[in-house]
Amino acid sequence: MNASARGMCRQRFAHTGRDLTTRQLVCPEEWCMRFRSWKSRVGIVLLVPLGIYLIILGFSSLGSFDRTNGGEVAVVRNGGPLDNHRIRQIIQPASGRVWVGLYSDVHKYPAQQRFYTITANEGQGDRPDQEVVRVPSKDGVEMGIEGTLYFSLNTDPDVLRTFDDKFGTRKFRLLSDGDAYAPYDGDKGWSAFLDTIIRPVIDNDLREQINTFDCAQLVSSCALVQLGANQTVNPVGAGTPPVGSTESSNGNIAAVQKAINESLARDLEATLGAPFLVDLKFNLVRITLPAQVQEAVNKAQAAFAGVSEAQARVAQARADAEANTIRQSGYAACPACAAIDELKAIPPNVTTFAPGAGFAISQP
Repeated sequence: MNASARGMCRQRFAHTGRDLTTRQLVCPEEWCMRFRSWKSRVGIVLLVPLGIYLIILGFSSLGSFDRTNGGEVAVVRNGGPLDNHRIRQIIQPASGRVWVGLYSDVHKYPAQQRFYTITANEGQGDRPDQEVVRVPSKDGVEMGIEGTLYFSLNTDPDVLRTFDDKFGTRKFRLLSDGDAYAPYDGDKGWSAFLDTIIRPVIDNDLREQINTFDCAQLVSSCALVQLGANQTVNPVGAGTPPVGSTESSNGNIAAVQKAINESLARDLEATLGAPFLVDLKFNLVRITLPAQVQEAVNKAQAAFAGVSEAQARVAQARADAEANTIRQSGYAACPACAAIDELKAIPPNVTTFAPGAGFAISQP
């Protein structure tokens, strides 16, 4: 190798800081190939993790888009490993597919009208034990209340942010299976939230309103088994049931329903801290008596029905007797009329009528 070639080789490897020996300068191409191979290995070591990261990032990006259906609204929270967990955006109902960020949490809530049912009918209420609301009347009779609350979730963005901060970061226990759910965990989560947070407010409002009426003012048959200051006994006869309040029980039930609708929105806002639920309407479906009280009512009704039936028979016998007396007086005044009625009373299958004294009538 001439001096010029050695100089070029030294310049090529000068950045490595190595002093090439004479043997290395004799085969410069071999050492250049080794240098290039070393650089390739370093590049592969760096590129493989980078490629894996880019693939993972690509798949993660595919899951970083979301949308809402027509009946739901979404609250999006940051969820990346280096992000905070604050709310980043609100997705209104029936949206297109939008970017929500890498690893973000999307909390979807119902946006259409919902309802909460309290009933004793199996499979129709929001509680598995068919439990009605048990509240006492003004005169101390325990009454069962069945009804339905209709409402909608307030979808105002600012209100939704507050709602998610207050309730979307918690879990509530569902009575049907005993598991805990967040409000955005589908129907089970929403039912758990309503049963834990909303049901006590409904119970309290019903208790306050029902406690302003006596039992007989809401269920008229209650007067059959309960004597109170608002009840009197009808003096016409022993077979007539006691007369309760002159006010219509249906009118009183409507008054209770109206009062609940006026107070429920106010009480829910005061309890929850903001108007999270809107368009509230409570329909009071039915008021029932305890089983033992209802059984006594049924027995009393049956007893009054029996007395009324007996009185009806007595009245009919009295009327028949009076009719016979009047008829006999008429016959005494008109003997011919008696004879005519006697002939009319002959059964059609009788062909010969012989009342006696040598007198007989035969049908031709």
